[in-house]
Amino acid sequence: MARSRERPTGARRPAPRSKPVDRTSEFQDPHRPASPAGKGLELAIGREVRNFRRKLDMTVAELAKQSGLSAGMLSKIENGQTSPSLGTLQALSVALHVPVTAFFRRFEEERNATYVKAGQGLKIERRGTRAGHQYHLLGHTMRKNLAVEPYLIELLAHSDVFPLFQHDGVEFIYMLEGEVGYRHGNQTYVLKPGDSLFFDADVPHGPDELRQLPIRFISVIAYTRNGEN
Repeated sequence: MARSRERPTGARRPAPRSKPVDRTSEFQDPHRPASPAGKGLELAIGREVRNFRRKLDMTVAELAKQSGLSAGMLSKIENGQTSPSLGTLQALSVALHVPVTAFFRRFEEERNATYVKAGQGLKIERRGTRAGHQYHLLGHTMRKNLAVEPYLIELLAHSDVFPLFQHDGVEFIYMLEGEVGYRHGNQTYVLKPGDSLFFDADVPHGPDELRQLPIRFISVIAYTRNGEN
């Protein structure tokens, strides 16, 4: 006669196995809205975007369409719930007819950081653009009296020499790739990867010999906004 598999009355059930502890919530989700304590810059940018939009009597949907963003993303930006990239700020500046720097005017925090992922620097035009030099802005300062502009500069096969740049302040160059003859005043320096050059930028300067292409270097320009060096 088959034995019954029924559990005797009053017998204890085996204790359930404990599930593995999920600790992923202990790590910050990079896509999660910033915490209130650390989103001062996001809030400041959001306020300016909203103010400029309202001055133009635009709806969120209209600005989203003009800038190529989704309405949801634009709403997050205006409410300080996300940190927009330099490319996003550039799109908004074009749609709102204001410079990118206008979004930072009311941000008073002096301690700041700009994070730019590889290949996502803001492509801008400068004097050398006409000579085929490609400029990618990698950040900016928010101090009122000091301007610091770091660039990734690329010289390719269609680029021309142009040793006639002149501007206020000082400039620092650090070579990443290629080889270039870089003139400063009457002196030409041959720069290879790892070499650097620091100089007064009001003296004519720039590449006068493209020795090995492609050429890539970091350029950091610093000057005071009132024009004093």
